[in-house]
Amino acid sequence: MANDVSAHQLRGDDEGVDEEAWEAAQEAAKLLQSIGEEITPFRVGLAASVVLLFIGLLFSGYYYVLPRDSVSLETQYMQRGGHLMMSELHNDGSRAITEVSIEVQFQTMDGAIIDTMTINVDEVAAHASLAGDELEMLVLGHTVWDEYILDVSFTYRDYTGEFRTGGQSHVVGEWSSEYFLDRADRRFWPLD
Repeated sequence: MANDVSAHQLRGDDEGVDEEAWEAAQEAAKLLQSIGEEITPFRVGLAASVVLLFIGLLFSGYYYVLPRDSVSLETQYMQRGGHLMMSELHNDGSRAITEVSIEVQFQTMDGAIIDTMTINVDEVAAHASLAGDELEMLVLGHTVWDEYILDVSFTYRDYTGEFRTGGQSHVVGEWSSEYFLDRADRRFWPLD
């Protein structure tokens, strides 16, 4: 009989535990249901839009507001009835650059200068490029079967007032068309 009483008491304790678990589950279900009523697809979409706008704001702040310079000179060499060189300067920085000078020299492998293209510009605005007839050079009368040196250099004054330089020498002539991208060292605030 003592075993029956203790088993009955244990069964009663189990039912009490089950009842408490059932009540806790009901409370959790009510809480989830109230949250589900407050969180709608519209609100999720709105929150995602706000996060994307915030990320876009951070990126545009870096791209347009943070003082930085990013200057590169793109040069394309082609063999078209001679040697054709075309250059384009890109100022992808957030500030204008001033006192810009570009020089492209076409040389023999011995270093003898065949032709030179030079341009000087007072200012190139931020997020702008500089190209045109002054940055194109056609060299006639020299065989396309030899290799040559294309010496590319550019200087400019950055947003802090310092002169910066870029460019290098490239061996051309092995291929009928070649592309070069020369970059100056990048600077941005606050790491100046």
